Amino acid sequence: MFKTTSNKSHSQIQKKHVLWRNIVLALLVGALGVSACVTTGPRGKKSFLLFGTDYEVATGKQINEQVRLESTILDDSLWQSYITEVGEKLVAVSDRRDLGYHFAVIDSDQINAFALPGGYIYFYTGLLRIMDNEAQLAAVMSHEISHVVARHGMKRVQKGLVAQLGYAFVFGDSESSQVRDAAVGVGLSLVFAGYSRSAEAEADRYGIEYMSLAGYNPQGAVGMFEHLAEAGGRNANAFEKLVAGHPETQARIDNAESQIAAMGELSSGLRFNRSVYQRMKARLPEVIEKPAK
Repeated sequence: MFKTTSNKSHSQIQKKHVLWRNIVLALLVGALGVSACVTTGPRGKKSFLLFGTDYEVATGKQINEQVRLESTILDDSLWQSYITEVGEKLVAVSDRRDLGYHFAVIDSDQINAFALPGGYIYFYTGLLRIMDNEAQLAAVMSHEISHVVARHGMKRVQKGLVAQLGYAFVFGDSESSQVRDAAVGVGLSLVFAGYSRSAEAEADRYGIEYMSLAGYNPQGAVGMFEHLAEAGGRNANAFEKLVAGHPETQARIDNAESQIAAMGELSSGLRFNRSVYQRMKARLPEVIEKPAK
């Protein structure tokens, strides 16, 4: 037996469809009113984004709360202050100074670092251990800040959120708050799916520019890539997260060297700050060897 739709039910469906259309349009138009064409790189580079800084900060805060629940933050106030000091030097010369950036160190042997939307940046102690100087730290830091500048994370969030809103528009089967929560969930999962190779290459380019402007020798980036290549050869599992989606390490080295060569003769004042970094490195907790299975 086929169930027919009454006129009353049909009218309710039509009203719901109109309601969802208005919700979707209101959300998109409201977001566009905040920010449609935003800064995403040096020399005034702009990109189209539906969602503005307020939404980005709120999204980043949500993810950050989850990161803190699942991670062990290094219990060393000097390290946390040091990483913040280096980060703020780089932010000061970046193309996005409209955020309150947050920097922290996670106590983990993973060789990794990551940036969240809204300016939350994390380093793992496993990555800090393979560095030799502050210029190498600045190279990774400026790379992560560049992801924030280019809004790579928010571009992924936008993709997931718009898809979810589109679903609600077509099917209209949930409340607006539920749609938004589900959409944000989709977006958050996309943030950790890894950036594209082009996004990683872009962050490399911006990062080298920013670290030089902040007074660091850009050769620190080349040295950092060489350390990553060596670490990847020793332990593919530890290197997996950092390599995923990144251009091949030798290509990154070649690209960095070409970019640095195009800068011409480097100022003798550009620093590496090896001694300062080595003192801080000595404070890192020792690696605890896991027993063989």
